[in-house]
Amino acid sequence: MHYVINDLSALRESRGCGLKIGDGEPVLPAIVLGSSLTAVGVIRSLGRIGIPQYTVCPEGELAIKSRWYRPAPHVPGPLPSPENLAEYLERLPFERAVLIACTDQWAKSVAELPPALRGRYLTSISSLPIMDTMTDKWLFAEMLQRVGIPHPRTLRVGSMEEMLALPDSSYEGMFLKPLHSQEFSTRHGVKAFQIDSKRQALDIMSKLGGTSGFPILLQRYVPGSATDHYFIDGFVDRQRRISTLFARRRLRMFPPLFGNSTLMETVPLCQVAGAVASIERMWSALEYRGIFSAEFKYDKESGEFQILEVNARPWWFIEFATRCGVDVCEMAYRDAQDLPVSPVAGYPMGRRCVYLLNDLASFRQTDSTFGGLLRWWRSWRGAEHTVFCWDDPSPALLSLARSLARIVRGKQSK
Repeated sequence: MHYVINDLSALRESRGCGLKIGDGEPVLPAIVLGSSLTAVGVIRSLGRIGIPQYTVCPEGELAIKSRWYRPAPHVPGPLPSPENLAEYLERLPFERAVLIACTDQWAKSVAELPPALRGRYLTSISSLPIMDTMTDKWLFAEMLQRVGIPHPRTLRVGSMEEMLALPDSSYEGMFLKPLHSQEFSTRHGVKAFQIDSKRQALDIMSKLGGTSGFPILLQRYVPGSATDHYFIDGFVDRQRRISTLFARRRLRMFPPLFGNSTLMETVPLCQVAGAVASIERMWSALEYRGIFSAEFKYDKESGEFQILEVNARPWWFIEFATRCGVDVCEMAYRDAQDLPVSPVAGYPMGRRCVYLLNDLASFRQTDSTFGGLLRWWRSWRGAEHTVFCWDDPSPALLSLARSLARIVRGKQSK
């Protein structure tokens, strides 16, 4: 993986800009570590309020096209990566800066920075053991069991032998889920595998490379549709106070079983009171700090909101929260510097956000009729666009160009 870097001229210019924040404190630069829609959302959220920032991301990423993108300074030595973050930061010319990690790998690297660097590079993030709990789905399931938070039944399988030893009944209503979802999705192109039998589970694991695919989780699939998925996003400050909560409901998703939201809308917290109670109980039990996004699915059988996972970092649709007045990026930036964090108690209800290209893919898969297209089009009216915005259109144009290129290549290969 190659990362885009540049010279120090922009950095020198920003040092003399004289910007102030809050009660006259000098504005520290933010270093955004990550990629995809998440990095775009963080860059835009910080850029619109005038925070100088530098981004470490792979070449060709959408974030590079943002008007607020500024590449990280070039310094001698290896290109930056989660594995050599501490070494890279030591070589940077910043006196002080705020780090915001946009992926699980970057977040864990930030959490384990040595004490000598923490005075220069400030963060609003949890300790490494808590980050491990949030990113390892088995540790997460064990924690949920201890704390008493409703969640799907989960089994850890360490080998083909263990899988063979389980009775057939152990696979009923279950699916295969990795311990580390981002790494798994990057490697295999899917977030999980649906199964209907023990035999199918064994076949899938054999195709994944046998022993290299383990450990894996067997987790109960909570029945229901896309509209049964809810998300509670928010921020916990350094004093372990929940500064804000932001609830949204999924309306459509792609792929249909283990995909990401393509259309969503904001809902009142009272509509998801059970999920909010689980969040409050979880953060009371853990010394959590920072940005989070928790996914729940309403289980009609039990009448409970079952928690599925928590992103202990910024997420894909973080800019939508910012547009709704819930700017957790600014909260993290201020909290990292021990500055006051103003709580946000409300946000507009029924506000929708669409990831247009993925939602079109969902349309093509589920209802490709003309009448279906009209219904789809009506659902987009008034919705915010995930990638496109008038004051920063270039990331959306790049995304569209790449989608069209994939369509052309697909037709040529037939």
